[in-house]
Amino acid sequence: MTAGEPFYSRQVRSTPVRSRLPSEPQHSKTILLESYYAVQSQFPLSIRIQREPQDPGDSFTHSMRLIMVKITPLALKFESHIVQDVNGYNSWPMVQAIGDKLVCVYSRGSAHTINEHTRAVYARISVDRGQTWLPETVVANTSGHGEVAIGKGLDSEGAMLLWVRRIGEKFNHDLYRTTDGLTFTKIVTPKLDPIPMQITDVFDVPTVGLMALWFAGNYGPDGHSWGTLTSSDNGLSWKQHVMEADLDKANWPTEQSAVYLGDGKILAIARTEVDDTTTMQSQFQLISSDYGKTWKRTKTNISDVRCSTPSLMLDKETGLLSNYYYHRGRGVIKRRVVNPALVFDNPLLWSDAEAVATGSEVMFDAGNVNTTKIGGHHYLAYYSGEKPNTAVLVAETTPPKEAGRQQK
Repeated sequence: MTAGEPFYSRQVRSTPVRSRLPSEPQHSKTILLESYYAVQSQFPLSIRIQREPQDPGDSFTHSMRLIMVKITPLALKFESHIVQDVNGYNSWPMVQAIGDKLVCVYSRGSAHTINEHTRAVYARISVDRGQTWLPETVVANTSGHGEVAIGKGLDSEGAMLLWVRRIGEKFNHDLYRTTDGLTFTKIVTPKLDPIPMQITDVFDVPTVGLMALWFAGNYGPDGHSWGTLTSSDNGLSWKQHVMEADLDKANWPTEQSAVYLGDGKILAIARTEVDDTTTMQSQFQLISSDYGKTWKRTKTNISDVRCSTPSLMLDKETGLLSNYYYHRGRGVIKRRVVNPALVFDNPLLWSDAEAVATGSEVMFDAGNVNTTKIGGHHYLAYYSGEKPNTAVLVAETTPPKEAGRQQK
């Protein structure tokens, strides 16, 4: 810390943690403050722990006492493999399993820009669970447009669907379909109003068909919205539904990831674009109990984020829900695993975070985790590096058989 620097500021590498406490006396609780922190072993480690009453998340009205601090050496358990690292800004990947084949789609330009005309969309496939990748193929490279893959999923026949944002004089969103990860066919460019900034991953909802969430806005102070797209004809046409409009930036859920839980229930986690306090910077939780007709938006206790795009993976075998996200500026991919029934109506009860992989600490030159599943393994695509050159990588993880330690 710099002398005189407030404890909670952008200069401090620690992230305040929100944790529920009962009001009765003589209660002890273990609180995980850092799930993973890279250190240089030859230097001393200094630690300072402080309550931050100026943060609106601190609503506890009683005093407390620090009993013990415990530091545990950690080794990351999972390995990442390079998908593409040629010169250029390889970024914003989407990964989808088609059977036992991994398809990773990404875009490449010269910088962290979405509309440069040199930015195109590419794909590589892996038949050995991400260890090696076949030669790159072109998905979309429209003259005079900047193109980025923004969402993926499967249709009812098991083919991969891919949303590509195409920016020329205006925004367009093209939906591509592929059965092999090599040949992509554009099947529709829906006319949308408001025009989304992004359409996110496609998932199946009984009685509805295919669904994807979207968000629209210009990242200014206000005028933002979000909602759903639904298709009853396997992606050939889409209906747009606005859930919230005229939102200010602090209340705008972006880059949503959603899963269908059953009995009409859908749970989504969304990124936040504001990080002034723990209550503002925490990821959003969006829930629906009527197959996506209406939604409720709340904040979670997941505050170890900075413009962190979530990616949810529901394991039907165990019933557990994993939330993967990249803590930008810290260079750590984290995972929180919960019983979704516990957090559905209790968004402040997400489990402690676990570090699963690392990448660049350069703020916006790394991030955007996207996940898929083959058998008993999760596959996480992300990008990492430092402009002008970044790489796309995939990490293989094994999902836990039980939920993480809950913040009860």
